Amino acid sequence: MTSTATRPEAPGGGRALQARSGLAGLLDLPAQAVRGVLRFARTTPGRLSVIAVGLVLLSLLTGVIGVIATQDRKDTINDLIDHREPLAAAAQQVYRSLSDADATAANAFLSVGAEPPELRERYEFDIAQAGAALAKAASDSAGVADAAQKVGVLSQQLPVYAGLVETARANNRLGYPAGASYLREASELMRARILPAAQDVYRIDTDRLAAEQDDATGFPWLTTLLVLGLLAALVATQIYLTRRTNRLLNVGLVVATGAVVLMVLWGAVALVVQGILVGSGKDDGSHQVDVLVRARITALQARADETLTLVARGDGAAYEKDFAGLAVQLAGEDRKGGLLGEAKGLVAGQAGARHVEAAVADADAWLRAHAEVRKRDDSGDYDDAVKLAIDMKSPDSAAAAFARLDKNLVEAIDVGRQGFLDETRGADRALTLLPAGVAVLAVVAAAGATMGIRERLREYR
Repeated sequence: MTSTATRPEAPGGGRALQARSGLAGLLDLPAQAVRGVLRFARTTPGRLSVIAVGLVLLSLLTGVIGVIATQDRKDTINDLIDHREPLAAAAQQVYRSLSDADATAANAFLSVGAEPPELRERYEFDIAQAGAALAKAASDSAGVADAAQKVGVLSQQLPVYAGLVETARANNRLGYPAGASYLREASELMRARILPAAQDVYRIDTDRLAAEQDDATGFPWLTTLLVLGLLAALVATQIYLTRRTNRLLNVGLVVATGAVVLMVLWGAVALVVQGILVGSGKDDGSHQVDVLVRARITALQARADETLTLVARGDGAAYEKDFAGLAVQLAGEDRKGGLLGEAKGLVAGQAGARHVEAAVADADAWLRAHAEVRKRDDSGDYDDAVKLAIDMKSPDSAAAAFARLDKNLVEAIDVGRQGFLDETRGADRALTLLPAGVAVLAVVAAAGATMGIRERLREYR
């Protein structure tokens, strides 16, 4: 009988070997790798390697997030200086110029004989300035539907207003009484549609300025948590190594910890100083300016009411009533409060205080002169009332007192704007080199952690 030799099967059978080959074997490779890593991680060198990788990744992540956060804050501050505040000022200029144009047009109507050239020039300058400021304010309104709609109203209605004023002037030069009617129609358009739209644009830009100031002083929660987490991880690692090796210090980890501590101290000091300066720029700058701007616009609208009451020649009760309400807004019932009283409290002890105090006194003088104007007009002495209302040569006239009030408000506004710029620029300087410093210190921390763990790993070779 002939026997046949056979190849012995591998342990587990040939089918098992075939099962582990091909696609199934490829699919099993990741699982095998994970099991291998887990087995290695259960050893002391493995644990140290995992710790090193974790510290390096956490250091680099902290650096990236820290750089982004600090650079974003610095960019926000620069945007406040270069973009947002100038746009708010442009919106304010639109409102102020239009209010002044309305008051100037009414004032020119009261002049005896030919219209004074200086008033004509002032009106034309106001209209031109309002147009230029409107173009600047409109450049940033595309992304805000409400602002874009208000800018559209201003663009459409301003030429209509100017046309009505020119028609009123033409009729007035010819001695036609219809001139006064056209002027009142123009003023009604200004008050009913144009100034409310300008006020809305100003308020939108002012709110956006305040929102960016709040963003620039917000607390960096994510960066803080990452930095503190990295610091805690470094301290925990050193404690672990001390217990495992009985060595008190690890030079690499000490360097890494020092870098993170320096990052914490530098960042904390810089952000606190920056936050204080931005807050000061808001409280002592933009907020003061907002109150002063509103006071100035209120005064300009009241001045227009004062002259329009005389233009109406006995039919101006509505204008006088509006004047009385605006006077209360401006100076309060006792002439010591209102917007001027609020502004006086805000600037107490600061550079603009003397201008605001002078404005309070000027407002009181103006309101006293206005009372005399109304007394003379109501008693039938119209010509003397008009002279007292518009005569710039007499220091006791309403026109002279109002001019002093407006001048002091302008100077106080300029001081407030400069205060905002000075404080906000100081906040920008407080962050100088901080983004680059965070990046460098994060890399130092990663390198220190790597070197510190590597020294321990060499002991196991």
